[in-house]
Amino acid sequence: MVPEIGVLALQGDVREHVAALAACGARAVPVRRATELDAVDALVIPGGESTTISRLLVTFELLEPLRARIAAGMPAYGSCAGMILLAAEVLDGRPDQQQLGGLDVVVRRNAFGRQVDSFEADLPVDGVDGGPVRAVFIRAPWVEKAGADVEVLATVPDTPDAGLAAGRIVAVRQGRVLATAFHPELTGDGRIHAAFADLVRRS
Repeated sequence: MVPEIGVLALQGDVREHVAALAACGARAVPVRRATELDAVDALVIPGGESTTISRLLVTFELLEPLRARIAAGMPAYGSCAGMILLAAEVLDGRPDQQQLGGLDVVVRRNAFGRQVDSFEADLPVDGVDGGPVRAVFIRAPWVEKAGADVEVLATVPDTPDAGLAAGRIVAVRQGRVLATAFHPELTGDGRIHAAFADLVRRS
């Protein structure tokens, strides 16, 4: 089976996600309308600005259809802002920010600081073979609390340079929903996307 995976194309690294998915054998298409959402097997929610994406989901009449698809078991993967949108609860978000659900986690928005605090790190990720994944963090969130059904896939290594970020959860999975605080689409390492495509195939 060649899965057709949509990439939410309202803001963020849409082209990079489409290219990464295509490179691992999936059919990747941008999604901006409810009819386009209906046609895909799964959805990637890219990084960007989570409050802006939240508002655009309402404007494009995608919020409720997307919530319904995720609740019905559609596989979804969110990177950075996508993780925030998939979380059950967000700290330091805007009061009017909408959540999609799918992950029983509490996420802290912009936990790693401002744009100037962006950084890269090599992270071991459970379920991803071949050594550590190069992770790019850009105004990234982290998971403050994960529910009992959430599988923690990666945490920030406890090194002297990590500071308050040491041990923080930055990749999770719950059922068919995957999320990372970092941007694998920016590194040329397609293993996270391949793992998601495999999850979609198995679904």
